[in-house]
Amino acid sequence: MFEYLIIAVLVLWSAVVVFRKVFPQTANAAFLALSKLCQRLGWQRLATWLKPKMVVGCAGGCGCSTDANEPQNKKETVQAVKWR
Repeated sequence: MFEYLIIAVLVLWSAVVVFRKVFPQTANAAFLALSKLCQRLGWQRLATWLKPKMVVGCAGGCGCSTDANEPQNKKETVQAVKWR
């Protein structure tokens, strides 16, 4: 019976992680709503743990850089190998 509880917790945790990765905006909205509900009920620690982190700058994983001083990655030219 205890094994089923452990497996259920692992599957639930994995589902939450995948939900956050695949649907980030929906996940942020859902966790913000849960955080507000917990805060109204007086569960401050759980509310701060559930509250989504604020995104600063690009941080969307699109590869763009907000730092203007950072040099751009240049592609190396591919040279043919000559066999003798």
